Amino acid sequence: MNMKKILFFAAASLLAISAKTQSGGKNFIDQPYIEVRGSSEKEITPNEIYLKIIINEKDNKAERSLEQLERDMIAVLSKLGVNVPKDLTIKDLSSSFTQHWYKKSDIFSAKEYQLLVHSAAMAGKTLREFEALGVSNISISRVDHSEIEKFRREVKIEAMKDAKSKASDLLQAIGHKVGAALWVMELDYTPVRFTPPALMRTMKSSSVSNEDSESLPEAEFEKIKLEYSVTARFAIAP
Repeated sequence: MNMKKILFFAAASLLAISAKTQSGGKNFIDQPYIEVRGSSEKEITPNEIYLKIIINEKDNKAERSLEQLERDMIAVLSKLGVNVPKDLTIKDLSSSFTQHWYKKSDIFSAKEYQLLVHSAAMAGKTLREFEALGVSNISISRVDHSEIEKFRREVKIEAMKDAKSKASDLLQAIGHKVGAALWVMELDYTPVRFTPPALMRTMKSSSVSNEDSESLPEAEFEKIKLEYSVTARFAIAP
């Protein structure tokens, strides 16, 4: 087949496609449509609270070794019902050996742990028990939820339903109905995960003594807030 025939068949194919397009449905941009924004949000009580714990021989008034402090800490956690092998991990191990080499000071060691607890109540109990043990270098690093992805999907679906509902309400006012979805753009928002300093102070103040803590309200963490929005275009049906 020579070049002229190839060009002829190519031109004929383009004309056929163009004629079919014109005789068929319109491009969605050319159709009458309504554009709306749907949104949804959900607040979740965290069930994963990550505590940062540092035990340091230098801060140990009872002058226990790092190994003894660790054993005492694990015993307390086991008493509280914590799954130690699963929920307690070592993050860092440090020693002041270099400082001792230059300053001829005592050698002290420290260990950093991450502890996962599943409620504010358990976090409060852990703080009280550790303070009684002489371990007070504890902070809350972050909070999360074990099913956060499932909740994200639910919020996304609700945002899309909200967009369709808004479009339906607006079109009903002028005697029309919502047609097929022509175009959707998602606008995702990062969930907020943090514990306010004021809450941390409340939890620490409640760990002064077991007797005094009974009269204080149970501390709660700020909920994780999921927000999601979509912009959608729907065809306008008669």
